Amino acid sequence: MERLHWVQHRCREMLPERSGRSSYSSPDGLPSKSSRDTHSSPQRDRGRRRTVFARHRPPRHESEAIFKSYKSNAICTTKYSLLTFIPMNLFQQFHRAANLYFLFLVLLNWVPVVEAFQKEITMIPLLVVLTVIAIKDALEDYRRYLFDRKVNNNVVQVFCGKLKAYIDQCWKDVQVGDFVRLSCNEIIPADMLLLYSSDPRGICYIDTANLDGETNLKQRQVVSLQGVEFTAESFHCLIECENPNNDLSRFRGYMEHPSGVRVGLHNGNLLLRSCTIRNTETVVGIVVYAGHETKAMMNNSGPRYKCSQLEKQLNTYVLWCVLLLIIMCLTSAIGHGLWLKNLKDPIFQVDKETSPALAAFYVFWTMIIVLQVLIPISLYVSIEIVKLGQIYFIHNDLALYNKQLDSRIQCRALNITEDLGQIQYLFSDKTGTLTENKMVFRRCSIYGVEYPHEENARRLEVYETEKMEATGRSVTLKSGCSGKSLSCRSLSCKHSAVSLHTHTAEEEEEEEEDQPSHHFQPRTSAFCSRVTKEVVPDPELVRKLNWFCSPVLALSDGSSGTPSSLELTCITDFFLALAICNSVVVSSPNQPRHAVPETQTPLKSLEEIKLIFQRLSFSPFSALSSLSTLQTKGSPHSFTSRLFSRGKTGSFTFYTPTNGTTDGSEPGQECNQGTSNLRSEVDLSSRVEGGDAGQTEDRQTEYDIMGARTNPEEARQDVEDLTREVDCESDTDDDLLYEAESPDEAALVHAAHAYCCTLRGRSAESLLVDFPGIGSLAVQLLHILPFDSNRKKMSVVVRHPLTGQVVVYTKGADSVIMDLTETPKGSKQAQEIYSHIREQTQNHLDSYAREGLRTLCIAKKVLEEEEYEVWLKGQLLAESSIENREELLLEAAQRLENNLTLLGTTGIVDRLQEEVPDTIEALQRAGIKVWILTGDKKETAINIAYACKLLCPNDQLLTANCGSKDACAALLEELKLKVQRGGDRETAAGDPEESSSGRMEGFILVLDGRTLDWALQEEQRSDFLELSQRCKAVICCRSTPLQKSKVVQLIRDQLGVMTLAVGDGANDVSMIQVADVGVGISGQEGMQAVMSSDFAISRFKHLRKLLLVHGHWCYSRLANMIFYFIYKNVMYVNLLFWYQFFCGFSGSVMTNAWVLILFNLIFTSIPPLIYGVLERDIPAHTLMELPELYQAVQTSKVSVPYMFWITVLDAFYQSLICFFVPYFAFAGSSVSELSFGSPINASALLIILLHQVIESHTLTWIHVLVLVLSGGFYFGFVLLFSLFCVTCSPPTNPVGVETLEMSQPLFYIVCALTTVTALLPRLLFRALYHTLHPSAVLKSARMDKVDSEKYCRKMQHWNLSQSRGNRLPLCADNPGLEPSTASVVS
Repeated sequence: MERLHWVQHRCREMLPERSGRSSYSSPDGLPSKSSRDTHSSPQRDRGRRRTVFARHRPPRHESEAIFKSYKSNAICTTKYSLLTFIPMNLFQQFHRAANLYFLFLVLLNWVPVVEAFQKEITMIPLLVVLTVIAIKDALEDYRRYLFDRKVNNNVVQVFCGKLKAYIDQCWKDVQVGDFVRLSCNEIIPADMLLLYSSDPRGICYIDTANLDGETNLKQRQVVSLQGVEFTAESFHCLIECENPNNDLSRFRGYMEHPSGVRVGLHNGNLLLRSCTIRNTETVVGIVVYAGHETKAMMNNSGPRYKCSQLEKQLNTYVLWCVLLLIIMCLTSAIGHGLWLKNLKDPIFQVDKETSPALAAFYVFWTMIIVLQVLIPISLYVSIEIVKLGQIYFIHNDLALYNKQLDSRIQCRALNITEDLGQIQYLFSDKTGTLTENKMVFRRCSIYGVEYPHEENARRLEVYETEKMEATGRSVTLKSGCSGKSLSCRSLSCKHSAVSLHTHTAEEEEEEEEDQPSHHFQPRTSAFCSRVTKEVVPDPELVRKLNWFCSPVLALSDGSSGTPSSLELTCITDFFLALAICNSVVVSSPNQPRHAVPETQTPLKSLEEIKLIFQRLSFSPFSALSSLSTLQTKGSPHSFTSRLFSRGKTGSFTFYTPTNGTTDGSEPGQECNQGTSNLRSEVDLSSRVEGGDAGQTEDRQTEYDIMGARTNPEEARQDVEDLTREVDCESDTDDDLLYEAESPDEAALVHAAHAYCCTLRGRSAESLLVDFPGIGSLAVQLLHILPFDSNRKKMSVVVRHPLTGQVVVYTKGADSVIMDLTETPKGSKQAQEIYSHIREQTQNHLDSYAREGLRTLCIAKKVLEEEEYEVWLKGQLLAESSIENREELLLEAAQRLENNLTLLGTTGIVDRLQEEVPDTIEALQRAGIKVWILTGDKKETAINIAYACKLLCPNDQLLTANCGSKDACAALLEELKLKVQRGGDRETAAGDPEESSSGRMEGFILVLDGRTLDWALQEEQRSDFLELSQRCKAVICCRSTPLQKSKVVQLIRDQLGVMTLAVGDGANDVSMIQVADVGVGISGQEGMQAVMSSDFAISRFKHLRKLLLVHGHWCYSRLANMIFYFIYKNVMYVNLLFWYQFFCGFSGSVMTNAWVLILFNLIFTSIPPLIYGVLERDIPAHTLMELPELYQAVQTSKVSVPYMFWITVLDAFYQSLICFFVPYFAFAGSSVSELSFGSPINASALLIILLHQVIESHTLTWIHVLVLVLSGGFYFGFVLLFSLFCVTCSPPTNPVGVETLEMSQPLFYIVCALTTVTALLPRLLFRALYHTLHPSAVLKSARMDKVDSEKYCRKMQHWNLSQSRGNRLPLCADNPGLEPSTASVVS
């Protein structure tokens, strides 16, 4: 197939009129135009690299050769041009074997010695099919042409070297090496390296929704120009980067300055085509990839094509039909040869010169032409049409529509709808697939101390209750929240820039009514729902932080309930890490992201802060870098007033939950997330004043410190005054918006904000953080090591604003972080403390996992300057490398992320989606094995499995957590024997034990990632497969994306079953692509999974109807349609075959050629299409209530081989009746062959149409209309044909034949007798079959009737037994009585 694509590609390139236009990039591994250039081309010599420099530089021979090898920015997604349409379209259509077969028959019919019909007649079926498909392809290609023309003619500003200015050019004229200038809200025309931004911090923001569907903005950074201001005229750098590829998340290369200095390039410097510039006034970049070499175009592969299981089986059936055709033709050839050999004194003209053997050879090919209908040319086209109709109804199913996201199901693969009805294994991700992926901070553990956040838990329960009540009150959220109450408003999620993560427009309008009017519309961001933002702080943690801020309370060693300095150090570091260890973009509702003001630091220098802490003998920040046990004994009264003499007002205000009534304050005010009237406030603030001399400040500070020890009452009064002052100013502050790449990051940043450790601004070099008791601090950002699936963690390297030390803050999976932490060297007491912290934190992690919370560990590491410099050299070398860049970056990260100091852990709740338990239970009842493949902890996955009913209380858990390969092999063997013994006991007991819910007890296998690696190896693969087959479900924890795809591939290939994989994130893409059917969920993690999937849904619950209803219908419809086509073709062809026994096997037919060709092409082709789209063998509600029917249909249709032969035998029987009943009716008469064939054709048409009526379960006016039109069209055609067509079918003359036959009563008697006799056995068989094996509809009706009767008898018996004590019984037969509350509860 790849060779055909390559030939097609070469044909396009060789055409002169398209030489100047760009076309599709050649497939990987195939020679492209650039690779066929002369050997002097630098591109060929450089291998996998690309050299780019400014195009306006003076031209040289080498530069001209380089630029000629690069594609222009013009795109051409069309397949054809006016000149190439006919040859290219025919070339593509004749890829199909059926079209080639019928082309062969057309050519064969042109050979005089084997000619069966007129040459033009045999061309009709092929021409009709080719014409219809060609028209469809032409219309699709014309739409692509219009889109290409619109895109190519977009205008952008490009630098002109001659004019020394930017001029307007069309996108198609942009070349690699051009400087392009863009403004806000402009779309990027090509992949560009960012060289200039109007933002003073050298950053710009892009919206990638057109590329990957993600709605949150991405930040891009200008490439370092070594302190030189960028101008297009003075740019002389050389760019070396990798060749074009389709990896959206990777870009490798370096930029070499004229001085020889190399600067590494990464994905953060690249502006991708199709993205949009946001919140940045002007940017300038140099084009590195253009046109079809851009990442966006290389990812634009169009609709996915997969070959369904039914199509593969259809090919087998077609081969059997070919075998039947050959047998019939051989029989006719042998019969004709014997007939000629035995023929003596013929009364009609016979060619005696041709030998019987040669005549038999000629007849063989003649019969191939006559019986060509046996191979259904219209079946392939009909299947495509039916699938389009099925996709239309799936796409418009209201049950699969998500009103909240305004999202419906997407059918991206157009030809595997029937595979939805054959699924046997379902592999599901957990986060975002089974759960909401709307992370909410639930609880945390710091310094080994657990903070349960009980009030926060009650807040989540209240939110769930409000949500359920609102759902029950109304269909739409608007009508449910019309009262404008606070409980209703809690349902609202702030509206994002793109509606992917928002509620409906009605909710947006309603929420706007509750908000005060502004001059412009405030913006919001993704992952900013009210339940995520409003974290209620834990009172104990608030109390400890109050010790840090309080001017009158002293710290101790923690023995009297006061926190030690070491514990306070961990707490402050913990929240600082939550605030800065992320990639969150910060803004305010009324300001663009690049315009968030950076507040000045509180004092003139960081040294003054350190000096003050030293004078106070207070060392919380000096302890940030060591495990010091230094304690403080006192605190000054006016320390806070002087500390904030310069800088923005800082506030540290909490609501401490009590049993009091809730106040009526509006949610969203900074640090006011509580619900109680009792408030514990410690506000630290100051006004921004003019600069005082440093010495004066120091003296004043000393004076205030001395005053604190003599007048504590005055200090309290000062704090109260400051509190009132801060409250007035904080009311006017704008809420901050956090645009996170994942809901985890958003939840943690909002949690830090709840404790007033607020991230206020971000640039490429620094972060602005409000810290309790300090105010706004600028944190120098040195490096970000982003999260990846191999490291399972993320780190930031910063220079601490107070100590000046280089600190690494890391957050990640506990399985990784806990292994990288170590007990510090030092005193025995410090080691005991840290060991206790590790032990307690691990206990809390296990507890969180058992509750089903997502856990993350937070750690830090302090680097010496020399150690940091050594690491920095290796990091810069890795960043500037092109080959093996990922490996070098991983090694650099591993050198940094070790010997960590554990700070604490977080527990984030991710709620189950609605109806997930019911969906999984229904899928299991349908015979589908459900596996969960997740990267979470084992305890978390098991807890979710219980919650979603994958695990029942009486199921037995089999845990595989091995430390070595040998241990894994032994454990798998042991578990296999255990499961086998359990199965033997159930078999010996007869009926398997069932739980109270009626579900069978089973074994559940749970594996961790390391054990799964060993189980997937060749030695343990068979044991793992055998064990998993015996288990009801399998849960794979701590699994990587590669492991997920390997598991799916192993089950699919080794067991030969139909697999479905469902996920929502980029880590699920490989699993989705490997499975037979891939389903993506358009959730909170972008659209990567959706873009790689065959079907895209918005909720996991939609799988239930998609598989059990639509999958059942699609499979049943297409299976019936395939067998029906085979039946009607075999039945009609046999009529021609039986006639050969009475014409010397000469290849003659008893009907005219037009009716023969059009019988299957037109007269009987439309009804199967209608039935294939509209047939419903079982109602939808029955399929939903009885999932067992899903598995039953798989064993009753195409998957059973004998069904094909039963269909063929039935067709043989009906053809015998249809031929010989008219034969005996007209025996002895002088009717011509056309008069004899007339009742045969009419009877065949009636039998074929009524056969479908018998087999179908749905009969509407549409079906009746199509059946009547099909029959009417046939009779109308033959009547007109017999009236006007004299020489249409030589050598026969059909004039008057049909009119004469239809005027005689014998014609109608023969047709009626033939039709009844042919269909009577099938009617009797179906009646007997449904008597012995009732259909699902009858079964469900009987079950409902029996259950209702049993219930009534039980209630009557109970009423009789209770009649003596209760004269007014509660029963179903007494509708006038209202049940009591106790009765309902019981």
